[in-house]
Order: sequence, then structure tokens, then C-alpha cells
Amino acid sequence: MRALVQVAQHADDLDRATTFYRDVLGLRHIATYRPPGLAFFDLDGVRLLIEESAPSAVLYLASDDLEADVARLRTHEVAFVEEPHLIFTDDGTFGTPGKEIRMAAFRDSEGNLLCLMT
Repeated sequence: MRALVQVAQHADDLDRATTFYRDVLGLRHIATYRPPGLAFFDLDGVRLLIEESAPSAVLYLASDDLEADVARLRTHEVAFVEEPHLIFTDDGTFGTPGKEIRMAAFRDSEGNLLCLMT
């Protein structure tokens, strides 16, 4: 095994979820297939599949500027369940020693939990 290729995420309403992931999160929409009701997006080379039969997953999305991304999402009326906060100071396990890892959590249009991380 070499890399993650695709992640699936649950959606009750494919059109609403497509609008959220494309227009609110700004992900590149690859394709939608009806039937069976599948929407694909590009997450930096990993496919994100949105479909009704998929289970809910927690997605952790990289952010270069957490505060700016949170502010931009708020303009789309995204409600945050966790405000930006420090979760970890890297000891070198995941990257640069001393780097502060910060996170904010919110729900997508379908109620799935997503997190932004720096």
C-alpha cells in the first residue's frame, strides 16, 4: 500500500452536499453520476466521494491560515462546534519540533464533522 486514494462521506442530499463542498469549501468538483447518486471532489490528489450509502467520516483538512479560513466559512453561515484552539505542540513526531498544531471543528451541510488544522 502506498497512499490514500479515496475517502467516502455520507450525504442525505447530494445536491446540497455538492453545493457545500464545491461552493463553501472550494473543493474542485470532478464529476457527479446519477444514478447511482455519487459526487466526486479533489482533495489535493485524494478523491472525496459523497454518497448516501457512505458512513459519516471525520475529515481533517489542512489550513494555511486557520483564522482566515474560519472567517471565510462564517460568511457562508457555517457554524463551528469548536473554535480555533491549540491541540498539540509537535515534539518532532509529525514534523517540525515546537510547531503548534491548531484546529477548529464544524459540521458540513449533512451534519458530518470536519476539522481545519494548521
